[in-house]
Amino acid sequence: MAQSPRKFHSQHSILNTSLTLTPMIYINRTQRPRRLRESPLLRKMVRETRVTKDNLLYPMFVSESGSSTEISSMPGIFRYSLDDLKREVTKVAGLGIPAIMLFGIPNEKDEVGSGGYDTEGIIPRAIRALKAEIGDSVLIVPDVCLCEYTSHGHCGVISNGTVDNDETVPLLARAAVAYAEAGADMIAPSDMMDGRIGVIREELDAAGFPYTPIMAYSAKYSSGFYGPFREAAGSTPQFGDRKAYQMDPPNAREALKEMDLDLAEGADILMVKPGLAYLDILRAARERYDVPLAIYNVSGEYSMVKAAAQNGWIDEGRVVSETLTAFKRAGADIILTYHAVDAVREGWVE
Repeated sequence: MAQSPRKFHSQHSILNTSLTLTPMIYINRTQRPRRLRESPLLRKMVRETRVTKDNLLYPMFVSESGSSTEISSMPGIFRYSLDDLKREVTKVAGLGIPAIMLFGIPNEKDEVGSGGYDTEGIIPRAIRALKAEIGDSVLIVPDVCLCEYTSHGHCGVISNGTVDNDETVPLLARAAVAYAEAGADMIAPSDMMDGRIGVIREELDAAGFPYTPIMAYSAKYSSGFYGPFREAAGSTPQFGDRKAYQMDPPNAREALKEMDLDLAEGADILMVKPGLAYLDILRAARERYDVPLAIYNVSGEYSMVKAAAQNGWIDEGRVVSETLTAFKRAGADIILTYHAVDAVREGWVE
């Protein structure tokens, strides 16, 4: 039997009512967030979070070898010879990037990482050369750790098959003083040894550097995102891993404990590393501390973006801009990133 016109009309009316009432309710609302998105200039005017080049710190590698080589897993990033480093840092200064971080690659390594605290090692020589070349136009922030200098690739002295915390800390303090004497503007200990911030602060003060700040790698996790860096620095552990001294990735409360300790020992800036997978840690730190915070956009994060961009899978500029904005929005004042030069040169930051 054919459906009656009345029954069909009733169903059709109900359907139409449900379709037309919903947009009418929306249209009559007084709040329309889209009003502030229509114009590019208006979007910029009301933007809540802004990343500028003043927020960026550019990590760089300097090698004792006589030539510069590109790091295969980090396109666009090089191990620079000392002469090439001077030229590149001059370009960095010209872009208005305010600071660089230095990692040293020695020709020779030993069991106790002596090249890391040798006053004539690659980092003190690089600092002195850069200061002579560019003066104070860029802040020079050397990383303080022994992993690049030890033959076994760990971040300290090995005793009974493990890294000896208390034997390592004085060597880190010696490195910090050697870098300060060479002209470093800030010291950045990345080793994750217990108590090292307090000892470094004491030794810097005793050596006549009470105003040299310390940016502590406070919440540095034992992460899979460090792979390309270990190629760059030649710092892959020859046995075991770093899980006994770097933080366990699932832990959040422990990160705040580490930050509490570093502040109490004299740290001026606290860092979270890596970046993207640990934005919750950065946000928790921002809500807890009224001190400058840094985050490290690490090598693996950089390399993933570069690889995807080179394959045409993403728009590199948009992804870098979103990533840096996420760090700033979560609470970072300082963003360590290998994207810094490209971000400024290409206008991906303000």
